[in-house]
Amino acid sequence: MAYRPSRQFKKTLYGSGAVLVLAALNAPAAVSFATEKYHAYKIAQPEYQRRYGSWAVVDVPEQYRVNAIHAALLHTGKVLLIAGSGNNQKKFDAGTFETVLWDPVKNTFKTIPTPEDFFCSGHSQLPDGRLLVAGGTARYEILDGEVRKAGGGMRVKNESPDKAITLRKGTVFRSPSGVEYVSKFDVTVPKAKREFEISYFKSGQMKPWKTKVTAAEARVFVEARKEGPQALTTQAAQYEIVGLKGEDADNVYGLAQKLTTEKQDFQGIRAAYEFDPKAERYIPVAPMKDARWYPTLVTLDDGKVLAVSGLNDVGDVVPGDNEIYDPKTKKWSKGPFRYFPTYPALFLTKGGKLLYTGSNAGYGPAEKGREPGLWDLKKNSFTKLAGLTDPDQLETSASLMLPPVQDQKVMVLGGGGVGESPASTARTSIIDLSEDSPVFSDGPRLPQGTRYLSSVLMPDDSVFTTGGSADYRGRGGSDILKAQFYDPKTNAFDEAAAPTVGRNYHSEALLLPDGRVATFGSDPLFDDADNTKLGTFEQRIEVFTPPSLHRGGDNRPVLGEGPQELDQNGRATFKTRDATRIATARLMRPSAVTHTTDVEQRSVELALTKGTDGTTVTVEVPKDRTLVPPGWYMLFVTDQDGIPSEAKWIQVA
Repeated sequence: MAYRPSRQFKKTLYGSGAVLVLAALNAPAAVSFATEKYHAYKIAQPEYQRRYGSWAVVDVPEQYRVNAIHAALLHTGKVLLIAGSGNNQKKFDAGTFETVLWDPVKNTFKTIPTPEDFFCSGHSQLPDGRLLVAGGTARYEILDGEVRKAGGGMRVKNESPDKAITLRKGTVFRSPSGVEYVSKFDVTVPKAKREFEISYFKSGQMKPWKTKVTAAEARVFVEARKEGPQALTTQAAQYEIVGLKGEDADNVYGLAQKLTTEKQDFQGIRAAYEFDPKAERYIPVAPMKDARWYPTLVTLDDGKVLAVSGLNDVGDVVPGDNEIYDPKTKKWSKGPFRYFPTYPALFLTKGGKLLYTGSNAGYGPAEKGREPGLWDLKKNSFTKLAGLTDPDQLETSASLMLPPVQDQKVMVLGGGGVGESPASTARTSIIDLSEDSPVFSDGPRLPQGTRYLSSVLMPDDSVFTTGGSADYRGRGGSDILKAQFYDPKTNAFDEAAAPTVGRNYHSEALLLPDGRVATFGSDPLFDDADNTKLGTFEQRIEVFTPPSLHRGGDNRPVLGEGPQELDQNGRATFKTRDATRIATARLMRPSAVTHTTDVEQRSVELALTKGTDGTTVTVEVPKDRTLVPPGWYMLFVTDQDGIPSEAKWIQVA
């Protein structure tokens, strides 16, 4: 007789099977949970942190969370986070522009009234410690297929040599066929230029005066009053300005070549301001001649600032009309003419030339202005530099002058293809400008192809790199949660603790006076790997504590009392109980960073002398202002084990 299991046995068997099935189904989740718990335990261990460092997310109160498009360290030790409209058209339309000031020591925040939309402006550190902010957004882009009314740039001519004329936003321009277009901004056209010509008869008698008048010109963006094909034109024509009468109607008119429904790019503003770190407010200065969106501002050896590139007031890349700001007069003057794509990475080199690494943030044709080279501003000559691997993948790459600046070595890291290309490269390249015929040569490769990489100079002469994504704006969930140190002496990367917050487009990183690195921002296209959920701007701040600070603990070298200015010999003496252990001294210029572009930061090696009684150290700063542009710097000293002090602020005049 066959054996039959009891009903109770069946219930027990089925119940056990269910448990086994459920356990099997949940095994991946259980393993993942256990792995995460173990990882959290591992990275919290002192031994791990002494080797790799650690990350911590800053608690930012909700009312101070902004879309950090720009970040700049001020000589007060506070960090200025500029959003403007923050790539949010609703805020732009509402005129809601934001800036927040963060104190990393107290972890306090302050909202700063923001007078213009500084979204995608340029910025530079000035000799007195103020931050120059210039350019920004006048109009958001309208993509292909979304433009409903024909529009484009209108050249406004003024033939009157007697007066300038201002046309207010909403001025109507009428074509010869009667189609009307409306200006979207105010525009002022200077008065025409009057020139007198004098000539003589052979007999020596003078002819009567001859007068030549050259019309003045300005640009303004216009849009058709009505939708429809009748407003489309690619034919050059002259447009009357409705409402002008008499001589004004004869002297002032519009000229346009192309008014279409093609994509309309962002448009820039001319406004410029200085941010005062002591008063903690923006102060207006003279506007630029050209409107600029996505410009680079680079400090020169005399403390003046060169503004380069950007999209102008009709959405075109500024064709090469660069200008120079003088912080003494608070005014702009004409600079040397040269075309660059937007946010070009330009570095002041020994002797005063600017190195263009080829790094940029995008706008402009793929075949124009993207080759690296040395730009002699005085002669306005440009010498191209060869040897760069993957030269077609320089957009969204990082560039920096390797420490110390006296070595005149510059590094390019990562980058991607032009526009929305999915291409990215793991290439790093280094050029030694001290050589007679410098060329780029390959450095160690990054762990993978990386766009939007942040690179930060450290007090021990290493370079900390973090974040980025493998695809355009983190598309496909491609943020790279990795960090590493580059050592210029060994020409190699060493692994660092991994960040927990992904960073891609519109992200920044900078060195703090206490030796940590703060990271901000990130503006992904999508929030998921399948590209189905629209992206959310990352408003968390995450701070990296390097291994050296974990090794040093409470036993870091300390600089005591000392001056904030150099003496007539370029020296400064500080009291310290750690004189015997101090090995090196560096001046670190504070960052002003956006779109992976930070042309401010540089590390300067200082001569170091120790007092005979062992209680003082004296540092000496190079007198060459092409190496040390005037301004405020962080002074770090480092011991034999690479452990840095906290910074002292010192001004170089």
